[in-house]
Amino acid sequence: MARALERQLHRGFAALGFQAASFDQASPAMEVLRDLRDRGEQVALLVADQRAPEMAGLDLLREGQKLHPEVRTVLLCAHDDLALATDAVNAAALDHFLIKPFEGERDLLPIVSDLLEGWQGARDRDAAGVRIVGERDSSRGHQIRQFLGRNNVHYEWLEPNSDEGRALLQKVAAPDRAHLPVAVFPDGVAVGNPTNLQLASQLGIPTHPALDHYDLVIVGGGPAGLAAAVYGSSEGLSTLMIEREAPGGQAGQSPRIDNYLGFHAGLAGSELARRAIIQARRFGAEIVRPREVVGIEWREGDRILQLSDRGTVAARSVLIATGVSYRRLTAPGVPELVGAGIYYGASPRDAQERVDQHVFIVGGANSAGQSALDFARHARKVTIMVRADSLAQGMSHYLIDQIEAAENIEVLTRTELGAAHGGDRLESLTLKRDGDATGDPVPADAVFIFIGAVPHTEWLQGRVTSDDRGFLVSGPELGRRPANWPLDRDPYPLESCLPGVFVAGDVRHGSIKRVASAVGEGAMAVNLIHQHLAATY
Repeated sequence: MARALERQLHRGFAALGFQAASFDQASPAMEVLRDLRDRGEQVALLVADQRAPEMAGLDLLREGQKLHPEVRTVLLCAHDDLALATDAVNAAALDHFLIKPFEGERDLLPIVSDLLEGWQGARDRDAAGVRIVGERDSSRGHQIRQFLGRNNVHYEWLEPNSDEGRALLQKVAAPDRAHLPVAVFPDGVAVGNPTNLQLASQLGIPTHPALDHYDLVIVGGGPAGLAAAVYGSSEGLSTLMIEREAPGGQAGQSPRIDNYLGFHAGLAGSELARRAIIQARRFGAEIVRPREVVGIEWREGDRILQLSDRGTVAARSVLIATGVSYRRLTAPGVPELVGAGIYYGASPRDAQERVDQHVFIVGGANSAGQSALDFARHARKVTIMVRADSLAQGMSHYLIDQIEAAENIEVLTRTELGAAHGGDRLESLTLKRDGDATGDPVPADAVFIFIGAVPHTEWLQGRVTSDDRGFLVSGPELGRRPANWPLDRDPYPLESCLPGVFVAGDVRHGSIKRVASAVGEGAMAVNLIHQHLAATY
């Protein structure tokens, strides 16, 4: 079987620059893996049979991952090994498994193609990055790291007092310490205390719409917005998506989404966003970031969107998919230490930087649980704080099972963050249980907050009907005919009180806060937009 697989993989992927090699025994395979590591050559994929002689397939894959941490893995197994393989996937120790017997061309090659695409995407991201010299724990330093990380831009962070950091600043004649952090781009250009817009512009990310008028403008690049960009552009609409920060929304920060249909091994939110961007661009959608929409008005049948640079863009239809942000805590000391030990949301890179630390997670929804598990792979200890009596009130069962099985995660119920203490950065926390302080402050290295949902609707300035929390009301919930409704029809589902302006995803009143639901609403909105355009123009 090994030689046959080698031939199939060679035929399928040699033209892309990959080489395949097979081994009947584990020992020579491990020798080659060590030799490749020592020579600095990367391994993209390992395929192993669980019933192989000398070493079980899972054991070989684990050893291979130690030598090549970025390698993708596939386990070939019998039906009797299904539980073992499923447990390995759930523990993020395995990317994919395949039940024997199988057909290589039909069953294995599509899986390998998908895994290699993800591996190659990570390499492309890391190929040429930006170097940042600055204080890692400063508020602006954290904002820059979040922006680059969420936009899949590789970066190297250098402390200003390090030898390499000082040498780089002298080499590029960079601004003085007052203008830190300094970004040094691959072409040698240095920018002191850069804005996100400056970072994007220097990195070649499109920040301005190419046209003045579109069939469809999507405001927001979360799962709903990305789905609408794919379906709108694939169905012939000139489509522009405007994102204020980074594609993916809150879901894009998730280290792993396990319950998205069709991905039994789970996938990172950033990977889902990356794939959707490639898909949307393939169909001709235009994606602009970071650019903020600050207003909307109606002019001569078009919807006019006002941009943060005082420019405008016109559209025959608009989809608002701006999503939500985590609610800000106001406990004493928290606002002052944001970016210096206290953070809202987290990325996989945040977890990798917390080796041997004690990390606190505030929140009991799926995003908090997914991040807690990710941090637990690196941190010494992870503490989850929830005000509820149990995690079951807000978190999926599969995540609770994994959290309970993790030895370095503790869950504090009926507990909230009472106060944060520290000078230049976080040092300790006062915890409150049932409203009362639990005792002396406890040492803390970092706090990551995942609570509440505040909709991004302030820019609409009341022009679109919303509920008392700011979520946008649409479709039948508006009533049969909203006040000042100019058309001789009722609003379509997902349509706001402004004709041709639709709403999808977490920002919509009554939405189900799940990635699949948002994707479905984005696709559904495009169909309704087609109906609106056919009846109006």
